[in-house]
Parts: sequence; structure tokens; C-alpha cells
Amino acid sequence: MECRHCASPLEKPGDFCLVCREANTEAIVLEAARDRATITMLAGEPDEPTDRDSEADRDELVLGETTITTTPEDGENEPIELRNFAGLIGDEIRRKRPEEVYAGGVRTVIRAVRNDTHHSFYRVDDDDPVRAVLERRGNRALDVVETPPAEKIGGSHTTLIGGRTGMRAIRTVADHPHVKKVIPGPIDAGGKGSQSGMRAKVTRADDGGNVRMLLRDGSSVQENRVVTTARDREMGERIREDLNDVLTDAEFQ
Repeated sequence: MECRHCASPLEKPGDFCLVCREANTEAIVLEAARDRATITMLAGEPDEPTDRDSEADRDELVLGETTITTTPEDGENEPIELRNFAGLIGDEIRRKRPEEVYAGGVRTVIRAVRNDTHHSFYRVDDDDPVRAVLERRGNRALDVVETPPAEKIGGSHTTLIGGRTGMRAIRTVADHPHVKKVIPGPIDAGGKGSQSGMRAKVTRADDGGNVRMLLRDGSSVQENRVVTTARDREMGERIREDLNDVLTDAEFQ
């Protein structure tokens, strides 16, 4: 394949061009099983609208795919084998330098890859994840917030339940590219006690696309307002799903 910008030869389809310093892959779809991972590289949106159900239009947006395999280990060798597997997947993602990574499949693999690459991952659950991502990217036009997570946290209530663990949950949500601000609310200590430790959940979006994040620690509950870049409930629901998937992967659910 040649670079779409300067026509220089690329070692693999969708690679970042080291000649003109331009990215050829805008988004990656990762389908992760425990023994196999498929990475599909997607180009940016074409100049003319496309029908994503059309094979020709889909081929225009899909640059290629790469499959990586492993032989899962048991016992004390599993962490090393999983880390090596995630590292191989991470190497392929890094050489593309995508703006977005969508991932579906086995959560332990996705979590290991995210830790290796430090990309923000969007969760996608569909029988045809590439088609789902193409539709999703074509229908959304959400602003991306570049502000560091710590600078997105504000409001008059500065105390968080759970101490450092609560702050880690808040920052996990604040790190999402479509979150503008997280505003902690007052703490209600009158709830039922729980032995499950710190838990976090993002609730249904309102008409403006903003959501609420509930932190629960023992008998204490804190409702935090999350301001997003969504402009309506539908887009807010997509962000809510992403945030709950991230919190699940971070073991807050």
C-alpha cells in the first residue's frame, strides 16, 4: 500500500507515513478473543456521503486488517503470555497512530491492550463490529475535549467518597474525550450498606446529553454531574455506554 498523502510505500496497510509524517488510519476496530485478535484499519470519512451497507463504499473506508494469535497459558505463565499478546496488538496499533480505537470481545485482553497503548478505547458489541463502527462514526459529530482529566473536575463540593479510589473513578470518567466536566455532588450517607467496596455507575442521559455518575462506597452515595459534548439524549446514551464500559474494565462495576 502507498501513503494516501504522498504516495510513499508503506510496509503495512494503514501505517503512519514516516516520509510526510501523516496518518493513513483514522480509526481501528479491535476484535479480541483470548487466542486471536483482528485489527481492522479504517480511513477517514470520504468527501462524498457513502452507503455503509454498500460493499464498494465499505471497501473504500476499510484499509485492511491484521490478525494476531497466541496460545493461551494457564497458571503462573498466563500473565506473561497475556502481556506479550497485548504487546503485539499494541505494536500494531501504535504503528498506525489512529485517532480512535474501538474494541469488542474479551475484556481481559482489551484491558491489557489499553494498558499497553494508553489509548482511550470505545467499546463496541456487535456481530459485525466494523459495520457498527462505520455507522457510528458516520452518524456522530461530537467535539473532542483535549483538557487533561484533572482540569475537568470542579464544583463547590470537593470531597469524594472513597478517597483516592473515588478520585480514580472520577478521573476514569473525566478522561473520556467527550466529557467536558465532572461536577461532584453532596454525599448522602443514608443508603444501604454494601460490602462490595467502591462502585461507580453512569445513569441515563438527559435531554441535553449530559449524564450522572453515581459513586457508592458502603452506605455512602454521591451523585456527580457529567457534562458531555453530546447535544441530545441519543448521543448522550452512546457516551453513557462508553463510560460504563470503561468503568467495568477498570473494575468499578
